[in-house]
Amino acid sequence: MTEKALVRVAAVQIAPDLETPGGTVSKVLAALSEAAEKGARLVVFPETFIPWYPYFSFVHPPVVTGAEHIRLYENAVVVPGPVTEAVAAVAKRRNIVVVLGVNERDHGSLYNTQLVFDADGRLVLKRRKITPTFHERMIWGQGDGSGLAVVNTAVGRIGALACWEHYNPLARYALMAQHEEIHVAQFPGSMVGPIFADQIEVTIRHHALESGCFVVNATGWLTEEQIAKISPDEKLRKALRGGYMTAIVSPEGAHVVPPLTQGEGILTADLDMGLIVKRKRMMDSVGHYARPELLKLVLDNRPARPMETEAVSQPNPFHAPLNGSGPHEADDAEGHADRAIDQRAAVARGQAR
Repeated sequence: MTEKALVRVAAVQIAPDLETPGGTVSKVLAALSEAAEKGARLVVFPETFIPWYPYFSFVHPPVVTGAEHIRLYENAVVVPGPVTEAVAAVAKRRNIVVVLGVNERDHGSLYNTQLVFDADGRLVLKRRKITPTFHERMIWGQGDGSGLAVVNTAVGRIGALACWEHYNPLARYALMAQHEEIHVAQFPGSMVGPIFADQIEVTIRHHALESGCFVVNATGWLTEEQIAKISPDEKLRKALRGGYMTAIVSPEGAHVVPPLTQGEGILTADLDMGLIVKRKRMMDSVGHYARPELLKLVLDNRPARPMETEAVSQPNPFHAPLNGSGPHEADDAEGHADRAIDQRAAVARGQAR
């Protein structure tokens, strides 16, 4: 993309549907169409917005959350699956890039997952939050380094992190070193109180300055009726208000438009991509301002799998080499070839260790 381009982006702050299976998906599709009508080319939703953020786990002890946890499993998103297909179809039809937070179900585990759809409908990134925070560790598994990736899209190079991953400076640096142009941040919203909104603002503005990129952040929203259904205890309900900071920040650390700190809405702004060079001309933290000979990051970006299969060639007992020559010479050569493969595999494993 050209450095002088203007890109209109949208950050969505709306309430999920906590009751109806598939209800939040319908709200996402409607919001995508509304944002597209406003001219947005990138649309960002809050953390684990589909089907909903597990607010129950923040205010209730684990012993009483079993039913809600199972209900989250039942409504979680399989990737790929019907939900991703529906979002991809709208992205392609509307020619928009979409960043969506979901509770991903992978067989017997749930993950806090960020999905990036390009404007042609392709899912170009699926990443999982590397370390769930506090109560979230009872809900989600851990992601791995394969998701710490920046992807090319129709609106530029996009990187993404969820919530307190922004307090991991090495995770942020991994994306900065891949030259992200638009950083997408996602937070749950409706938690902790006003102090959480203040912390979010500090975090995303600092990252914009340090990375020299734009930051588009979306936080969630709960209605008073939804808060009351989550907990009948008014003392606990206080923990489910505040923390709203849907915002769009420039590479100079300034709000492009005033943030959305109350209620539902879709925040839009035009990004002047030329501001990236204007900032990095002065301070490129992974370029002329870096000192990699002194300090550098080593990223293991291999997917973490519970099992790896390794096929090692074995001599075929029905083709065992025989002493002598004649018609058995081909079998003998095959046996030597098999043993050579085994030896090369052994050497490779030794070097890996």
